[in-house]
Amino acid sequence: MENLTRRRALSIGAVLGLASVASAPSAWSWSSKGSIAGTDAVTDPYSVWDPDTDDVAARLLADGSIPAVNKAWESWVDNSDPLPSGMPGYLTDHLTQTNRLPSWADTTLLAASEKLYKRLNSYLFVSESLGSGILSTVIPREARAVYWSAGGADMKSRAAKTFTFGYDLHSPTAWQPTGHFLVSANKTRLVHSTVRNLLVTSKRFMATADQPKPISNGDILVTFHSVATVAQNNMKKWGIKLSAQEQAADLHAWQVALHLLGVQREFIPASWADAQAQAAQMLWPVVAPTTEGINLADTLLGYVEDPTLGLTTGFISEMVRYLISDKYADWLGLPHDWISRPLIQAAWPTYVAFREGLSPIVPDGLYLFDQFVRGIAMLFLNNGTSATQTPITLPTGNRPDA
Repeated sequence: MENLTRRRALSIGAVLGLASVASAPSAWSWSSKGSIAGTDAVTDPYSVWDPDTDDVAARLLADGSIPAVNKAWESWVDNSDPLPSGMPGYLTDHLTQTNRLPSWADTTLLAASEKLYKRLNSYLFVSESLGSGILSTVIPREARAVYWSAGGADMKSRAAKTFTFGYDLHSPTAWQPTGHFLVSANKTRLVHSTVRNLLVTSKRFMATADQPKPISNGDILVTFHSVATVAQNNMKKWGIKLSAQEQAADLHAWQVALHLLGVQREFIPASWADAQAQAAQMLWPVVAPTTEGINLADTLLGYVEDPTLGLTTGFISEMVRYLISDKYADWLGLPHDWISRPLIQAAWPTYVAFREGLSPIVPDGLYLFDQFVRGIAMLFLNNGTSATQTPITLPTGNRPDA
């Protein structure tokens, strides 16, 4: 019945024209004096892509090497792993240049981020996988790029691969030789470039596009804010205390991650205050419902629901409402659950405080929230078949009907 209610809400939204609403970014005004480059220029990140990596991806598609690369990548997992054999020489040459930390990386702060994430990973799982995952569906450019790409046709696999990127970044060994993040970031960067090359060949995607090609530096930054800046806001909302060093470590891990994804230094925020100012211009003004985003949200939420864990449609919908706000949840047609709502609003912060050791009070719904965190984590790790990894692979085409 609840699924039917959701579908009716989606249909009503379409009838009212909600699915056609979308906003392009306004004229860029954020100065790079707030970036790690420390210069004072105003350069539009939506007109900057990743040309060297895009050229490599174009060659891989042209010479049909992607299946061989995906096979070679199976042995390339740990940061300390050598670049695998079986790849074209031009790809090996490219990865030799990108598969390393930038010269400005602070290894002390990166080590501090590993310690911090060991403490916070359960809450970040919730904020970033369910909260930011659904929030991404009301970011028009991202929703359309995801929907019309190959990943949009298999969202469970696509979500698992995206979650692996975040899981590896937040691992307590992320930057160590046995960690995986350098590898995951480089693979993800190549995926972005491959998708850029593919989506411009999709008539249905290009009919919705308002830029020459997708996944610009600006679009990657929007995703960063929908994940990392939103997580920062949630940690404060949930009463989690972070020292100045912990906040700096968290930001620095993301600064390096953005670099590894091909974002130029003049766009990477130098502080969380700079990040909030950037998000105020590039994230919140552009969120809007789209037909593609509504479809993706409905698909994703269908995966999360699991009555055997107590994760019913109503509970999940209210948890999403708590994470992203009623306004955006209404756009997506999510039903209300008036029983779960007060429990989540009152007990989730208490649950976090209890798990953090900040409160001796055992929260109502302790078992349910434990199951929820476990269910979210396992869902997005290769559908529960892996405790740590989902292979990140390059696509060879778009959504079949694109």
